[in-house]
Amino acid sequence: MPKVKLPRKSTAVDMTAMCDVAFLLLSFFILATKTKPPEAVAVVTPTSVATKIAKEDAILVTLTKEGKVYLMLGDKSKKEAILEDVNTTKALGLSPAELTKLRKMEFIGMPFNKIKSMLQLTEPMEPKKMEGIPIGDSANNELTDWIGSVVRSYSGESMDNLNLLVKGDNDSKYPSFKFIKDAFKRNDIFKFKIVTNPEGIPADSELALNPPGAEKK
Repeated sequence: MPKVKLPRKSTAVDMTAMCDVAFLLLSFFILATKTKPPEAVAVVTPTSVATKIAKEDAILVTLTKEGKVYLMLGDKSKKEAILEDVNTTKALGLSPAELTKLRKMEFIGMPFNKIKSMLQLTEPMEPKKMEGIPIGDSANNELTDWIGSVVRSYSGESMDNLNLLVKGDNDSKYPSFKFIKDAFKRNDIFKFKIVTNPEGIPADSELALNPPGAEKK
């Protein structure tokens, strides 16, 4: 009986299928990957040799080179209490719906007397269009009141739990930074961290030769 020669299997179909799978996987990763959004309040921080990374759940005060001050209430567990305290102590007259809108905002950067009208806008105001929290002089430093509400929200806890950061532009003026420190001092806060742009440790520096935690011989 003559042998029947079976036709060789073609790999074209298999190659096409693999190309389709690869294309689908590539499309999935492109669509699923989240790119880092641009900063809502962009500042150029000074460089330093940093040994710690800033935590996300922080109370962050941002100072731009124009002297605008913004507040970010990164500690979500305290944010509602802080806003309600400000609403009460400063008699802002914000409704529950307006407080909800304010709670959803990443940055706060308006004078107290303009917050309510800002929240009544159809579209949320961009941080770069905000006036900034007034700190112009010691008599009109509204950051003092904001920090006061922050401190009261931590009432009954150790103030070591307060992660307070200041992020200032490298070109910002010292008087503005001083007014920020004054707002802290008036609320008995004397310790805070400054956000900087980390750089490498010089090889011959004391920090490189004796890193933290290293046992001295």
